[in-house]
Amino acid sequence: MSWEPEVKELERRRYLAQQQGGEESIAKQHARGRLTIRERVDAVLDKGSFREHGRATASPVYNDKEEIVEYAPANYIVGFGKVDKRRVVVGGEDFTLKGGSPNAAGLRKSVYAEHLAVQYKVPLIRMLEGGGGSVKGSGKKGGTVGEPVFTEPRFKIIADAMSQVPIASGAMGAVAGFPAGRLVASHFAVMTKHTAQVLIGGPALVERALGVSMSKDELGGAAVHATSGIVDNLAEDEHDAFRQIRQFLSYLPGSVWERTPRYDNDDPIERMEQELLTAVPRESNKGFDMRAIVEMIVDLGSFFEIGRDFGPSQICGMARMDGQPVGVLANDCMFYAGAMTAEAAQKYRRFVEMCDTFHVPIINFIDQPGFMIGPESEQAGTIRYGMAAVAAAAQSSMPWAVIQVHKGFGVATAAHYAPGNYVLAWPSVESGALPLEGGVAVAFRREIAEAEDPDAKRKEFEEQLREARSPFPRAESFAVHELIDPRETRPVLCEWIDWIQPQLDNLVGPVHFGMRP
Repeated sequence: MSWEPEVKELERRRYLAQQQGGEESIAKQHARGRLTIRERVDAVLDKGSFREHGRATASPVYNDKEEIVEYAPANYIVGFGKVDKRRVVVGGEDFTLKGGSPNAAGLRKSVYAEHLAVQYKVPLIRMLEGGGGSVKGSGKKGGTVGEPVFTEPRFKIIADAMSQVPIASGAMGAVAGFPAGRLVASHFAVMTKHTAQVLIGGPALVERALGVSMSKDELGGAAVHATSGIVDNLAEDEHDAFRQIRQFLSYLPGSVWERTPRYDNDDPIERMEQELLTAVPRESNKGFDMRAIVEMIVDLGSFFEIGRDFGPSQICGMARMDGQPVGVLANDCMFYAGAMTAEAAQKYRRFVEMCDTFHVPIINFIDQPGFMIGPESEQAGTIRYGMAAVAAAAQSSMPWAVIQVHKGFGVATAAHYAPGNYVLAWPSVESGALPLEGGVAVAFRREIAEAEDPDAKRKEFEEQLREARSPFPRAESFAVHELIDPRETRPVLCEWIDWIQPQLDNLVGPVHFGMRP
């Protein structure tokens, strides 16, 4: 006797599940300028690599004859796929069904996504568009409600996953409630500029609770979250978001149990850029382009910046050096002279912890005048966030190379050094307890005030002390490993990359650190 009738029924149900919310709902999704979740899955993954889990999962309604009269597919799609031939887990809400608010089957599949990635030790990609829970249907009486008291909290696996596998999430439309929480529980989060919003609560809820009438974009559009720190990057459209997600994952191992990958490199390690010799002006207070410096030193075209508009005085990003993925830290002197603000410190700490978690070596280009000062800085709690950044660096377990480019003053500079640094200095570096101008104004206040020409006296003190801050005595005292010609930076760092390969081979497994300020 054959099981063909049951197999045909299985095929029918798989077909029904593929129909999502139906042709009309799919057409509405396209009319809004957004892809469906199945189209997103196909676009972000290597062609033909998706293997869905739960292809017939649904919330059906049966009649008295046990015949299906209504078939609502699970509105969360999840499964395996590949990105650049590396296995990943991918999942996301189906907005064509209930606006992405999970039905019973969809909720189970959504909770499964993190479990699947952790179980198989592979990265997780989330493509989010949904509003979380709904009050519809919650008024029904009878039946079992809630979760058993012995159930493990749903959010535990979401938190645990961040310490074990790389997670990249994209906001592709309106993302609110639980999906918004998932978005920020990621190592990299991107949102589309023109079609996405990220919200704790939507306009109707905000107006009802607070009496404030705002649109979704006004509450949580790209203009809001580019500078809020909620997302790392903005994308021109969904395909740009997919590109950024794929690029981000290329710098990381599949999990903390693997070493960081290394790629073939066709950029000569001996390359020395003449422009580096003049990149830092001789005038101490004149700005310069730190990103241009970074891009001239790392493998050409490999620098991928993360979070440019949040805490803009601090640059964070991924790059490759002789094919080895590295985390890049640098100061942008065009914002607050590169001073560490509360926001910059938060970005810095989070980035260092991410690199530490996945054992990615760091290259740090220092132009640090200290913590940002002033009443706004005090109100923002800068010293607390700054000391958390210092602690993250001081307790870091992976290799660091430090290039002293220009300024290095105050406690904030301690955030740029980890145990076992390889320290290089350029002739343009100045360092000390305080920036020269501010230090002179404090230490010699009386002498300057009593001088016949206070400005001339102040400049006299500044020049005397500037001569004492030359990097040559530090090099002579072995306070740095090498004082180098800026043009030598790439060859020297590429050599360091070779030195650390045995360390990277052994840097696997979870990292642990205690409470930070």
